[in-house]
Amino acid sequence: MAEENSAKNQYREPSLRAPTFDQLEEIATKLGLRFTDKDELKEYQAFIETFCEGFNVIDRLPEPTLPVKYPRFPGHRPKPEENPLNGWYWKTDIQGAKGGKLAGKTIAIKDNIAIAGVPMMHGCAALEGYIPEFDATVVTRILDAGGRILGKAACESLCMSGSSFTYSKGCILNYHNRLHSAGGSSGGSGTLVASGDVDMAVGGDQGGSVRIPASWCGIVGLKPTFGLVPYTGAMSIDPSVDHLGPMARTVHDCALLLEVLAGYDNGLDPRQPPNIQTFEYSKEMVVENLNGIRVGLVSEGFGLPRSDPRVDEMVRNSVLKLKTAGAEVSEISIPLLKYGGLIWEALACEGTIDNLFNCGGGGTGHKGFYPTSLMSFAAKSFRSSRVNDLSHITKMVMLSAEYIKQNYPGQWYGKAQNLRRLLTSEYETAFKKFDVVAMPTVPFTAPKLPTKDASVFDLITVSDNMADNLCPADLTGIPALSINVGFIDGLPVGAHFEGPAFEEVKLLQVGGILEKLVKDTA
Repeated sequence: MAEENSAKNQYREPSLRAPTFDQLEEIATKLGLRFTDKDELKEYQAFIETFCEGFNVIDRLPEPTLPVKYPRFPGHRPKPEENPLNGWYWKTDIQGAKGGKLAGKTIAIKDNIAIAGVPMMHGCAALEGYIPEFDATVVTRILDAGGRILGKAACESLCMSGSSFTYSKGCILNYHNRLHSAGGSSGGSGTLVASGDVDMAVGGDQGGSVRIPASWCGIVGLKPTFGLVPYTGAMSIDPSVDHLGPMARTVHDCALLLEVLAGYDNGLDPRQPPNIQTFEYSKEMVVENLNGIRVGLVSEGFGLPRSDPRVDEMVRNSVLKLKTAGAEVSEISIPLLKYGGLIWEALACEGTIDNLFNCGGGGTGHKGFYPTSLMSFAAKSFRSSRVNDLSHITKMVMLSAEYIKQNYPGQWYGKAQNLRRLLTSEYETAFKKFDVVAMPTVPFTAPKLPTKDASVFDLITVSDNMADNLCPADLTGIPALSINVGFIDGLPVGAHFEGPAFEEVKLLQVGGILEKLVKDTA
């Protein structure tokens, strides 16, 4: 009897059910496969049944996952009075170690990053209901350093917008003017830091999504060198442009959070080289002057069709102030910069449909940690009626990508990946002459949020018209820093600095000096 009960307890319904004959026949038709008769297809079906049995054996094996080291309550969805800027998706309170570099600091985590036991929906109603069972590596590192995580910062739907109105729970509002965009896709992170709700936040950046809200919210945002901060446990758009980065009100706090986040993740993130060198960025950034530092003003970053001349002038004059600290400032040209946004779009279009929609944000073909529960939940949601919950820009990307994949498979994605090498080469040439290069983060201040009667065309346009100066750093993988240099009509303006790969210290030194100069002349 005991053996019988044991056998019953061990029985599980198969996770992978073999296809019926009708299902297999439909799949064969879609693939363009032809069989001489039904008996031939039935032979395939018989073998596929045994093939599926093997998958179900695999399903019963225990799966390694990421650690969850600190206790927590799930928290709650904030009430309107707790969330006046709509910057929070979910509120919780997780205290890490008793001491450490982040002791006394409060942090918000962008909602494309997993926190075990806390709902995660990546800004998208189609993913509502998913609760991860693991902590992303950056979450564990923050808690190990004594940080206190207060919740999940709202973000744009699937991180596909640079504005702040596609979040499924409503518009994320700009702290400085609630009628205007907070920027995206890390808009919640930006406005929560600006308002003082938290000291710091972690954002994600595939096409400028840390730096846009940093600029429009008037804070500091850093997109680190590709691979410096592990992406392990975050939902991916395309592994070749995925970045996580720190956001804070000061350059020092941004450097301090980077200090905690950076470093090799023991092979769990394929984006990382194994020989990563990290620094005490918050200490290394402190310098008396910028003697010998060469700063290049990138001509292609100014005077764009959408540029506000007042923004161009403010950024240019702010960078020129670095001369008073000993820096040399002159003009530089990076010709391919003006095509960076187009190259990024060609890459992200196909990459997103393959990695995000077909694989649930986990991708394939790499060694490392796969968030299988997230991948399964997301892929099923995107294949159900919930796909209609996606934002207008996401639907546009899906339609475009499917058309391109069906008619020009791999052609444009591959060419974009090849062109990024040319863009990288141009930057490498520039960095032989300059230590850092500079331009406006976004060449105009935060626009008003769209009205309810805005057309689909207009909604898509204002989701994707602000990242011309930002996409190149994601393509090349170089570090990029946005710092506030003033206000126009009450709205912040950001200056954007880029440097060679893994030269974050130099960027932070320049940013720290400029922060002081701007403050002293305000």
